[in-house]
Amino acid sequence: MGSKGEALGRSRAKPWWGAGQRPAKLAFVLAVLLSPPARAAGVVSLNLCADQFLLLLAPEQALAVTQLAREPSMSVVAGIAPHVPAVRADAEAVLRLRPDLVLAGRFGAQTTLALLERRGLRVERIDMPQDFPAIRAETRRLAALLGVPARGEALLADMETRLAVVPPERRPRAVMLQARGYVAAPGSLPDSVLRAAGLEDVGAGGQPGLEALVAHPPELLVTATAPAFPSMATDVLRHPALAAIPRREVAPALLLCGGPWTARAVQALAR
Repeated sequence: MGSKGEALGRSRAKPWWGAGQRPAKLAFVLAVLLSPPARAAGVVSLNLCADQFLLLLAPEQALAVTQLAREPSMSVVAGIAPHVPAVRADAEAVLRLRPDLVLAGRFGAQTTLALLERRGLRVERIDMPQDFPAIRAETRRLAALLGVPARGEALLADMETRLAVVPPERRPRAVMLQARGYVAAPGSLPDSVLRAAGLEDVGAGGQPGLEALVAHPPELLVTATAPAFPSMATDVLRHPALAAIPRREVAPALLLCGGPWTARAVQALAR
């Protein structure tokens, strides 16, 4: 574990919150990566959202994470993940690592998880928070599970600082337009981000169509940053018919999984 910890330590040159942030944030990442855990354990993650919680809370405990953790468009820990082996959701591959704990989602790879449980491994299925109260609860739960409650509180303190920048008087009408023309539904994570940013989410979910958006345009159109590999699913985000509507972009990795990092999306929209 020593060499892994040293390699992860070197990754602090590229902090997870991205370039251009104030140098004072270095104190936060140092506290997260260097504060000693209450107990050591070997943890395997089989879920992208679990990857991010694990590598932000207890990177020295990580035996392996998914390959998706290395993808910058999907993961806020893409700069850290290459220092940790990647693993597939395959029971034999996981068993070879002899983990003390397996983190997974509540959907997907359930046959593999059931086999691992029959072999005596502890499997913890994480929740997918859809709002900031749920993010607080899940962060504290996982931090306690990993024996690093102080690190969980450090992540949440940074989140609260970012959420506090929202001017209370702002209520522009906004729609978050997603791939294939879907808009954020009430109660979803994107809806929670819009409301936390001081915006009025006027989307109702589903696929309203370009005609409806042009006929009844919001004051602000929020989209994910265009991927480097455009597709038919994301072409709608750049349709010329929407060019006249004011737009803000959010890094897609901030919205795929609800976590303390999601506050960065709120901060970007509140500027």
